[in-house]
Amino acid sequence: MRIDIITVSPELIKSPFEYSIIKRAIDKELIEVHFHDLRKYALNKYGKIDDYQFGGGAGMVLMIEPIDKCISELLTQRNYDEIIYMTPDAKTLNQQTSNILSTAENLIILTGHYKGVDQRVRDKFVTLEISIGDYVLSGGELAAAVLCDSIIRLIPGVLGDETSALTDSFQDNLLAPPVYTRPAKYDDMEVPEILLSGNFPKIEKWRHDKAVKRTENIRPDLFNLKDE
Repeated sequence: MRIDIITVSPELIKSPFEYSIIKRAIDKELIEVHFHDLRKYALNKYGKIDDYQFGGGAGMVLMIEPIDKCISELLTQRNYDEIIYMTPDAKTLNQQTSNILSTAENLIILTGHYKGVDQRVRDKFVTLEISIGDYVLSGGELAAAVLCDSIIRLIPGVLGDETSALTDSFQDNLLAPPVYTRPAKYDDMEVPEILLSGNFPKIEKWRHDKAVKRTENIRPDLFNLKDE
């Protein structure tokens, strides 16, 4: 998979890709990530990429021309499965979306800034808009990093245990059950006996029941997604 990230602040977003699981995926050549500084496509030598919005109002807007130049250049080089715009006024990212995107070959991610991008960018290029929550960040870079992490970890070969991602929260619209490790007893707290029994069918039933209970208590809305 190749991911091209268009950003006003490439240095801000690079660090999450230089450590841990994502870095190992890049080193193993399971994923390519390329960062494109929007200012290289600026309208003048002063790096102009934004302007005031028509009709008045506070805040600057990223202009269409620099973004058009960058995306159009990338489109001459390869086809992309999706051109994604990170924005708070979009459908919220969920595990199912990450699952689908993890099967893509090439993705472009455009990060917003200031008051967002000229609407014509969204109309002309963007095929998918994603929010990571009902709140506003200073820019879309951190949101893009979150999206990339959620996708990359699902690519075969990235995680040491291929089944690990399949048991994450939200894979089946349930929160993950509680997990334990050594020691079996710490102070007066003990690991549930069933987990030490070696009876794997009963352990799986216990985990499922706990997952259902946690979901009922914390995120009952997830049950409604089963019918969608």
